Amino acid sequence: MHSDRFRPLVDSKGPFVSIYFDDSHDTQDASAQLDARLRDVRKHLEEQSVDAAVIEAIDGAVRGAHPPVGRSGRAVVVAGTDIVLDEHLIRPPTTTVIRVSELPYLVPIVEHGLLHAAYLLVVVDRTGADVTLHRAGLVSTQTVEGEGYPVHKAKSAEHEFGGAQPRVDEAIRKNIREVADRVTQLADESAAALVFIEGEVNARTELASALPERVAEKAVELQGGGRAAGTDQSEVHHEIGQEFLKRRLTTIDDAAQRFAAGRGTGLAVEGLADVTAALRDGAVDTLIIGDIGDATVVAGSDLAMIAADADTLSDLGGAPERTLRADEALPLLAVATGAALVRTDERLSPADGIGAVLRYAENSSASS
Repeated sequence: MHSDRFRPLVDSKGPFVSIYFDDSHDTQDASAQLDARLRDVRKHLEEQSVDAAVIEAIDGAVRGAHPPVGRSGRAVVVAGTDIVLDEHLIRPPTTTVIRVSELPYLVPIVEHGLLHAAYLLVVVDRTGADVTLHRAGLVSTQTVEGEGYPVHKAKSAEHEFGGAQPRVDEAIRKNIREVADRVTQLADESAAALVFIEGEVNARTELASALPERVAEKAVELQGGGRAAGTDQSEVHHEIGQEFLKRRLTTIDDAAQRFAAGRGTGLAVEGLADVTAALRDGAVDTLIIGDIGDATVVAGSDLAMIAADADTLSDLGGAPERTLRADEALPLLAVATGAALVRTDERLSPADGIGAVLRYAENSSASS
């Protein structure tokens, strides 16, 4: 997962509230279940003396957002009194996670969140399309109504002699071109990583063909959905989720292969000591996050001065002013240095639950 989307967190001031919970809307009592979860969140935050204004902001953001379709999770991160991150997750976490801490907790987003900060969903037919931009938890939809007409053959003598069909075909092509132009503009402006296309088979195929190469290579045609009123979007949601999961597995595969290839060459490290050393040097290309557990690291006033233990930090000339959770400090420092983040699965078990693929070979030891 590219870390650019988390960059605002680096410069934000805590304390941070990081919340992850099941936000599924796949049952008739989904609203009641959401109410119950938010009551639990509120109670937990009140017990940790979180400001009432912050609690109300979290509650309002969750309730005010467009509800997801089907199985989904929700991530909300607050810095001070400001909501700095609010996203839907592909899959809900198995249990609600709530942390009030000095640093934000990002691991659940890396594990369950969208790989990309923005994507488009285009529902197309022969008359136009509804185009929805999903970006950083925000959803906005606009309609493109093509000017091409007619898009259906009339039952007339002209139809019998075949005179109407060329005009219908050209009208449809005109409408598809208008949709393609708007989709291209939105994809360029939003830097959307994927463009999902649903709707009539011919229309979605023609739209994919009408897109310029830079956008067409991001296009994924979906089998479900459509523009008709009352269309069930659960299948579309499932298809989108499966596509993101497939890409996540590919990302993990790539990281695992690069990590394995880098072992013994100086291009991969593992364990708290070596990974913190690489992060200090800005050498990490991809941080691989496994099961870190409750491990801690120490840091000075600046997070960049970090080490696995106080003695190492002192040897580096730093003062161990803070003890931080490793699963909060290391991902945030990776974000600060522009490294990608990968939550690994059973394919990779780095020492201490943390590993890294490096940009260049490290010559120094962890304690140097």
